[in-house]
Amino acid sequence: MSVSESLPHDAARLHVTGAARYVDDIPVPRDTLHLAFGLSDIARGRITAMALAEVRRAPGVVAVLTAADLPHDADCSPSAHDEPLLSTGAIHYHGQPLFLVIATDHLAARRAAHLAVLTCAQEPPILTIDEALAADSRFEEGPRLWQKGDAAAAIAGAPHVVEGVIGIGGQEHFYLEGQAALALPQENGDMLVHASTQHPTEVQHKVADALGRPMHAVRVETRRMGGGFGGKESQANALAVACAVAAHVTGRPCKMRYDRDDDMAITGKRHDFRITYRAGFDNTGRLTGVEFVQYARCGWSQDLSLPVADRAMLHADNAYHLPAARIESHRLRTNTASATAFRGFGGPQGMVGIERVMDHIAHVLGLDPLAVRQRNYYAAAADGGLSAPHAPAARPPEGISRQMKPQTTPYGQVVEDFILHEMTTALVASSDYHARRDAVAAWNAANPVLKKGIALTPVKFGISFTLTHLNQAGALVHVYQDGSVAINHGGTEMGQGLFQKVAQVAAARFGLSQGAIRITATDTAKVPNTSATAASSGSDLNGMAVRAACDTIRERMAEFLAEYHQQRPDEVVFAGGAVQAGAHRLSFAEAARLCYEHRISLSSTGFYKTPGLAWDRIRGQGRPFFYFAYGAAVTEVVIDTLSGENRILRADILHDCGTSLNPALDIGQIEGGYVQGAGWLTTEELVWDAAGRLRTHAPSTYKIPAFSDRPEVFNVALWDAGNRAETIYRSKAVGEPPLMLGISALMALSDAVAACGPGYPALDAPATPERILRAVERQRGCGGV
Repeated sequence: MSVSESLPHDAARLHVTGAARYVDDIPVPRDTLHLAFGLSDIARGRITAMALAEVRRAPGVVAVLTAADLPHDADCSPSAHDEPLLSTGAIHYHGQPLFLVIATDHLAARRAAHLAVLTCAQEPPILTIDEALAADSRFEEGPRLWQKGDAAAAIAGAPHVVEGVIGIGGQEHFYLEGQAALALPQENGDMLVHASTQHPTEVQHKVADALGRPMHAVRVETRRMGGGFGGKESQANALAVACAVAAHVTGRPCKMRYDRDDDMAITGKRHDFRITYRAGFDNTGRLTGVEFVQYARCGWSQDLSLPVADRAMLHADNAYHLPAARIESHRLRTNTASATAFRGFGGPQGMVGIERVMDHIAHVLGLDPLAVRQRNYYAAAADGGLSAPHAPAARPPEGISRQMKPQTTPYGQVVEDFILHEMTTALVASSDYHARRDAVAAWNAANPVLKKGIALTPVKFGISFTLTHLNQAGALVHVYQDGSVAINHGGTEMGQGLFQKVAQVAAARFGLSQGAIRITATDTAKVPNTSATAASSGSDLNGMAVRAACDTIRERMAEFLAEYHQQRPDEVVFAGGAVQAGAHRLSFAEAARLCYEHRISLSSTGFYKTPGLAWDRIRGQGRPFFYFAYGAAVTEVVIDTLSGENRILRADILHDCGTSLNPALDIGQIEGGYVQGAGWLTTEELVWDAAGRLRTHAPSTYKIPAFSDRPEVFNVALWDAGNRAETIYRSKAVGEPPLMLGISALMALSDAVAACGPGYPALDAPATPERILRAVERQRGCGGV
């Protein structure tokens, strides 16, 4: 098997036939109990009385637990121990769990939870960025500040200056499978937890802590998730802890799953941001200096907000060299559900800020925004980025030089692998960008109601966890005497195809077909101390760990077979399902059995840690990323200026996956990431009322993109060039970077609105029909037609 083959997802048939087993599908013992939280109906205050007698008397209820009933301090936070499972008296957001109902079935638990009579002393909630700033409500004493050069002086001395502000909304994860967990008590007080989580080791740690037990007493298993997108990195903790504690108290299996309304009300979202900017530039649009102030609304507990806000700062440059930069970040505490990890982890918000700056500069100068973007690109890699033998030779656009001296990011990392000059040239040609831009201008001149827009935006996304010690992975590989291979690793499968890619790595190392490889459910009892499947690191880390384990076994087999057949070990070849040792050819199964019979170990662990990383988040200096993944997208849209309704007409994408492990899976990730990113910036609007209640808490009120919202013409191609960094088969991560290709949709909508008048549209996100209509009216108020 080749690691670059386009093979289907390992569970594709199970998915489409409905046979794939998720947590809610696991057969449970007859005496299993079901759980539901009783939730706060205010956003801020204190509980003065909580009458639960009717809850306890409700049909099917076995027990009701409050914080005082918990055997230990049950905390769910992934970071700061500031997120108790149940309120200890203070209420921090509407929908906060206050008590836990344990009943004989799911509906009985949910019905009973609504029978509580709560008396609370309400306080005015802090809900908005402005309210948090006024109250100085934040998670760090002051703003985080990173600087490169003297941005204020560079801006003051520039021929031109733009300044503005952009609001960027949050986003609901909307995984198809909701949050779910199942806890099964074991002997000696041990606990087996089946969890829909991206981070089994964290669940193991939080459950062990809540039970007052060592981690070896808790085993967490995750076979698959029906989507995660970051929403199951820390948000799964509460359900797993609740089930384990209830199972410990009752001695019976306990299961919990949120209904969609509860899921959306309780769990965190993508952080919404406000970004202010000032930028100085010359007559060609080249930046001299830029200042950003990023305001992140983080919710009531810290969760992962600090590293999310850090990554937004880290991606404030996107693909552009900033000679002087000042980036200031405020992490604001509000009485809303704690914002959490979401695909891109703050990077998308940071990128939107600099893309707005590029768009604004182009508008002021009357230039094609693409020309301004290219003029500010980082210098091309020393070899021009032409790693692939057939990659097109490209001349940089006018005003862009190939600088041999490496340039650095605002945080001091050298950008030595920049390939967007060549990628952009190729995409401009394949998408017929310039002719289409002319056609859009002609259309807009002739049509007063329907206006079109087009934009090309790039992506440069750093790959690695910014918490350096998380960049590690382990694996366990068994070769059985019949030649079949079982693999376990620390990554989790959430539909992205990680298991398939890792299986291809193992098959390639042993020279086997896919059918010989089986990857078993992620299990903390098999591979310990795993990192979350996040930061686009699943294939990078776990693929390398599996390769290390496979190579250890293969070397043992080769050494034995070489001696057995009187050959050198380097003459033993594994290929085509067989092992060739000189003139002797055995099937892999025969070779495995022969090794077993001669007492050769056919089992090994593997370990990998990403090399060369060093990061000081306080100073904002170092090398937080092993490499960068690149991409670019051209999006064409049309808007109805009378209603604000709009449609994506066409998207052309060229994305860098290095040497793809599986092109079919990678293209699927790119397509899905683009649509999810475009959805975040166009249709997906989260709305809280003045009381802090989330009003968009169901599919009926929250608009994710439908199948019909995908572009009518959707062209996706891979940039075929190996990764300069020594990754697994020179591939690149593909989980998060494609989401930011969707930024081109927002910029294209801005371009369409700009056709309605002379002013700059300053379109906020999400660019809903209402926002587009208001922007059109502003444009026409400036004297447009």
